[in-house]
Amino acid sequence: MIKNLVKQLLILFRIDLTRNIKYDRLTRTILKTILNQHSNCVDVGCHKGEILDLMLKYAPNGRHHAFEPIPYLFDNLKNRYGNKVNVHPFALADDKGETSFYLVKNAPAYSGIKIRNYRIRNPEIEQITVAKERLDDVVFGNQKIDFIKIDVEGGEFAVLKGSIRLLQKYKPVILFEFGKGASDHYGTTPDDIFDFLSEDFTYKIYTLDGFLSKDEPIKKADLVNYFEKGTAYYFLAV
Repeated sequence: MIKNLVKQLLILFRIDLTRNIKYDRLTRTILKTILNQHSNCVDVGCHKGEILDLMLKYAPNGRHHAFEPIPYLFDNLKNRYGNKVNVHPFALADDKGETSFYLVKNAPAYSGIKIRNYRIRNPEIEQITVAKERLDDVVFGNQKIDFIKIDVEGGEFAVLKGSIRLLQKYKPVILFEFGKGASDHYGTTPDDIFDFLSEDFTYKIYTLDGFLSKDEPIKKADLVNYFEKGTAYYFLAV
């Protein structure tokens, strides 16, 4: 409780002690800017619900979906948001079935379908089995989707490829994490992400602060540079 309060105060007063705090602050501003009361949102890798809380705050009348495959986090989300949000226990990808999932017990935010680089000492990894689905198969019919947030520790390209119908039909704004040390363990390159979003779906890609500053969208070479140097790892596709 105290830790969360300190974090909220740092965000409120724009004190960016870490890059994650900066990204949280920028994400809050972006959601406040782009969502309206009736926006429909998808939170992929919902974890404890921090971003979902913002979706509910800025789009209180929207129909929202949250995905969290870690069983105890899913249970917590279901208990907390079950009457307001469609909470799903799936890992999203571009196919369906069951998959191994590597739960990092002492740092669950690093958990994912594949083992990645962990920036902690002695990660405690437990291999579990979870259900895997495509977003297109879970959010179906004519429900318009306005915004998708993807934070899945390297598996974002598969999530996008499992969302082709939604992307084609509704062109939602996408906030996604993409960085070396995670995405490369899935065999994903900056070229893959850029070509898929920019060429296949005509999205423009921005850094979070670049979007808020109304900068020009980044080029493929920029994404490669951010990826190799690790100078940015959250992006917005519009």
